[in-house]
Amino acid sequence: MEAYYPYLKSLHLIFVITWFAGLFYIVRLFVYQIEASQKPSPDKEILGEQLKIMASRLWNIITWPSMILALIFGLWVLGMRTFFLADAWMQVKLGFVVLLIFYQFKCHQIFKQLQRGEVKYSSNYMRLFNEVPTLILFAVVFLVILKSAVNWIYGTVGIFVFAIMLMMGYKIYKRIREK
Repeated sequence: MEAYYPYLKSLHLIFVITWFAGLFYIVRLFVYQIEASQKPSPDKEILGEQLKIMASRLWNIITWPSMILALIFGLWVLGMRTFFLADAWMQVKLGFVVLLIFYQFKCHQIFKQLQRGEVKYSSNYMRLFNEVPTLILFAVVFLVILKSAVNWIYGTVGIFVFAIMLMMGYKIYKRIREK
């Protein structure tokens, strides 16, 4: 079974990438759906229906299967290297994975609402909401690459600085869009 470890790890990474791609794009589609709902008829209906189809295909054909397969292969790989569970970096990484799963379920809730034509959030809120997986991605990549070499204080401060930079970038982008 050990000979399959690199293949399983590769499959895990591939499905993590497609999972993140789905999460990044679904929220972008949420932004477009929300903005389309504010357009006059017939644009509102035409765009709304097309965006619902796109979101449904992305969510059900790419994002959910990618999450499930990323978790299956990740657990399989972890089962082959259970000693990693004792490492602080792996425990923190798994914490971020749990946060990402919660994010997925929140996206699912928003997806269902928008599929029913219920708009409960602004497009600006969704743009900010879309930065959550970016922060998780940065944190996990640095944790996995640096492992025990991570200075937890600098790493934590770095994530917060990155989040602040994202917020500032969003504010600048919003001002440019409004001109």
